Amino acid sequence: MRPSELPFGRVLVRGRVWECRREAGRVKLLDRPAYDSRAGEAGEAPLSECQVLAPTRPGKVVAVGLNYRAHAAEFGLEAPDEPVLFMKPASAVIGPDEAIVCPANTGRIDYEAELAVVIGRRCRDLTAADAVRAIAGYTCANDVTARNLQERDGQWTRAKSFDTFCPLGPWVVPVAPPPEARVTASVDGAEVQGGTVGDMIVPPLELVAFISRVMTLEPGDVVLTGTPPGVGPIRPGQTVSVAVEGIGELRNPVR
Repeated sequence: MRPSELPFGRVLVRGRVWECRREAGRVKLLDRPAYDSRAGEAGEAPLSECQVLAPTRPGKVVAVGLNYRAHAAEFGLEAPDEPVLFMKPASAVIGPDEAIVCPANTGRIDYEAELAVVIGRRCRDLTAADAVRAIAGYTCANDVTARNLQERDGQWTRAKSFDTFCPLGPWVVPVAPPPEARVTASVDGAEVQGGTVGDMIVPPLELVAFISRVMTLEPGDVVLTGTPPGVGPIRPGQTVSVAVEGIGELRNPVR
């Protein structure tokens, strides 16, 4: 496998945060993000000695709502005519095995399993064909949501912006998942949500192109592509997992 095809991300090892590529049971440490053509190797480390972090430090997280017809239907909503965009702050991002913290007095907190797209180059006004070259890869995401606040506020910013409400990881995979790849969530090992990449109303390349016609996307930015039906609550003491077939599995405890 060529280096450009290897999963990549970020790790904490020997007291320092490194960009890296994962190869078997080791990581190749890099002096820049793997999607940067100037990235060079700076050593290696056993994966067992590393803490795997969120695989990117996005300047922004652009999310898409109601991108699965069945998810819109479970809330009694019509599927939108074009993508519904909202933002999550970079301060909400956490990595694998970090805790999702349920804020006090917010009511129900929900998981939302999603495929995430990581941008690899600065881009604007893309076509779907252009978007292929702008994407660094794909990872798992959990668009954690304070559902009662979402319903109360009538818009989504507060409900989706708390610290720890955007788990990402564990690795970015450069190769896109096929349409039949499943996107699932599990709570304490039991699957509770599922769909496929092909179930999306607007597929990932078209989403990235659409967003790029609204705002400039920068390297490291993340696009969340929407959640399939089956969202539901989590509570402290549980562990929630998001899996995308061919991409990986992201686990986070809840407290």
